[in-house]
Amino acid sequence: MLVVMSNSATEKDIQRVAMFLEAKGFEARISHGEVRVVVHAIGVKEEVDQRDFELLPGVLEVIKVTTSYKLAARVSQGQDTIVEVNGVKFGDKYTGLIAGPCTIESYDQMDKTAQELSESNVKILRGGAFKPRTSPYTFQGLGEEGLKVIRSVADNHNMAVTSEIMDISQIEMFMRYVDILQIGARNMQNFNLLKELGKIHKPVILKRGLSATYEEWLMSAEYIMSGGNNQVILCERGIRTFEKYTRNTLDLSAIPVIKKLSHLPIIVDPSHATGLRDKVEPMSRAAVAAGCDGLIIEVHHNPEVAVCDGAQSLYPWQYDLLYKQIKQIAPIVGKEIV
Repeated sequence: MLVVMSNSATEKDIQRVAMFLEAKGFEARISHGEVRVVVHAIGVKEEVDQRDFELLPGVLEVIKVTTSYKLAARVSQGQDTIVEVNGVKFGDKYTGLIAGPCTIESYDQMDKTAQELSESNVKILRGGAFKPRTSPYTFQGLGEEGLKVIRSVADNHNMAVTSEIMDISQIEMFMRYVDILQIGARNMQNFNLLKELGKIHKPVILKRGLSATYEEWLMSAEYIMSGGNNQVILCERGIRTFEKYTRNTLDLSAIPVIKKLSHLPIIVDPSHATGLRDKVEPMSRAAVAAGCDGLIIEVHHNPEVAVCDGAQSLYPWQYDLLYKQIKQIAPIVGKEIV
């Protein structure tokens, strides 16, 4: 349930509503929007008479939220959420870009790639320090040493850092090195981790699970937001279907669906979705044309010698060409590349 306050509502009116909600057994969450103040009633309680709230001073209207995801729902706030990192904006009219290697291999590898990406205006560098691999015998990442490398390289090129976190025990470490924390597809329903990331004050990229429905995906976002962290970026990275030609099946219909259901920004990972370098570029263009709020793309300065996922990594020159193409596409659908 949402209690929308009128423009004339005083702080005393707002606090009275919050106290009244808590007396009814809800958790009251106050949201100061650009136009209105909204008091969210968090929790599943027995049916209450919304007229009791409508009669309180300063209340404009009461909206009943029927979805299980209360905070992530489109109805919970009037405007799109915009997440900004290092001058890059995700959400509303903005399309942000993230690029970098799948895996942090060495300082030299990261520095060469970052140098070339900086020339294409990339301001957020991606790279995996901990790799969730299907086989226990494949490269698992450099760990904390990898985070130190990507942080140092990013600082040298005036970039922010995003990397995937695997476990609650890593949160303190990641807070020292990373600007945006990623939740991978396999951890989308790691609810204990989601709860803990709700307590931090850094953006979180939440990738869709391999077979997750839209509702399950948004409910995972709700876990983070219910802890107080509203800086959630949803990431469509392809789902598992019967098709074997591509690594996964990129569900671009997720973009308009999520935009209807939620105010959270949604970005697309065409690299993991397709698994093939020559498919990354057309699907990136298609995602921007569909109105996505960002792209996260794998780029390696020499993908032939990449430790993993070289086949889905663009050469820097390919990324530069793609950047110029999507800069032309974005304005057609009312978006701006930043």
